[in-house]
Amino acid sequence: MGMERSSVVVLDNGGGILKAGFGGETDPVAVVPNCIGRPPSSKKWLVGDQLQADDADVTGVSLRRPIDRGYLINPEVQREVWDRVFRSLLNLEDLSQSSLLLVEPLFNPPSLQRSADELVFEEFGFGSLCVADSPSLVHLYEASRAQGPAVASLVVDCGFSFTHAAPVMQNLTLNYGVKRMDLGGKALTNYLKELVSYRSLNVMDETLLIDHAKEQLCFVSLDLQHDLRLSRKSGKENILKCTYVLPDGVTHTKGFVKDLNEARRYLSLPDGTTNCTTDLASKMGEMGGQGDTDKAEDRRKVDLTQNEFVLTNERFLVPEMLFQPVDLGMNQAGLAECIVRAVNSCHPYLHPVLFQNIILTGGSTLFPRFAQRLERELRPLVLDAYEVKITCQENPILGVWRGGSLLASSPEFESMCVTKAEYEEIGSVRCRRRFFH
Repeated sequence: MGMERSSVVVLDNGGGILKAGFGGETDPVAVVPNCIGRPPSSKKWLVGDQLQADDADVTGVSLRRPIDRGYLINPEVQREVWDRVFRSLLNLEDLSQSSLLLVEPLFNPPSLQRSADELVFEEFGFGSLCVADSPSLVHLYEASRAQGPAVASLVVDCGFSFTHAAPVMQNLTLNYGVKRMDLGGKALTNYLKELVSYRSLNVMDETLLIDHAKEQLCFVSLDLQHDLRLSRKSGKENILKCTYVLPDGVTHTKGFVKDLNEARRYLSLPDGTTNCTTDLASKMGEMGGQGDTDKAEDRRKVDLTQNEFVLTNERFLVPEMLFQPVDLGMNQAGLAECIVRAVNSCHPYLHPVLFQNIILTGGSTLFPRFAQRLERELRPLVLDAYEVKITCQENPILGVWRGGSLLASSPEFESMCVTKAEYEEIGSVRCRRRFFH
């Protein structure tokens, strides 16, 4: 007898954001920070979605994350987050009747695989487990939406902890071709914290706020030298200048963009529109609405009672790390070179197919103009005979989870799982051989 779809829990355990829901559904039930945090004024740790609450003051919050550099290194914190998600958000009571599809990072060491298995089977008591990696799930989801058959694709996953360029063929990730950059959303946020702290306010403890400012205001430059010259101008000539207001804990507990129209002026630059641009602009409208309610003349006044900082060239220098890490003192290849190396690691027959099917996923690909800049950097590195086609996912943050949801609702899913009885009988290492990585 096959499993009911609703009995399969799909968990994309990202380093920054955790996505959890049920197999067969379009969207996850829970999209929450994968961490716990404690505000300075409290002794209580807030878990996952509690950090997103309207009344949660995240100013100066101390964060503890279960995942570092992409790998699960703190099972105790992970247990707290998972417990909150499974019991309170998914409302699961008897986990022994449920199966778990867990998304794990590529090349996860056996010791960390064992820790995850112990959590799944011994702490939470799931009935069975299936492990998948993110590139294969992204390929599966995009192939299900494509008109024709997608045999192979190159999945570029710009996540919280790192960036992978992974060739996938027929839903199997070609591990020998995977290339990794040790740069992700976390490194970009830390770089922005350093820049703001050096130039205006000390915000080294404001991780969540600077993360929000980065998502709202940063964009990818299509002409770095031109934008640098533009950022040096003063007054109205500097269309890159904008202000971010920190919460005061009284009238507002969240940070916001002071003037959204001011923040969007850079869109008037040449080639300033891409598919991803409109997505981020609409998100800015939703999340920065508090600044929109102020009158325009009030915004221009300097309010000495508010903590705020001005961003100019930081807005495009932060995402620039992904494309030119050498310019910032990091001994790493840029994203375009990383992609070319990944493709060149595969059989020559696959090269034109992979360049024609590049799929962007992960939150860092949401920066406006990301795909356009990547295509400009890739084109000179690729043979003229090959077409370069880059696909932005409909929702890069949920793309992996949706692929997992598809897999969990497929007829063969049950045969791919390891049951708790098998785990207890033969152990973690032998069970893991079923998952091919």
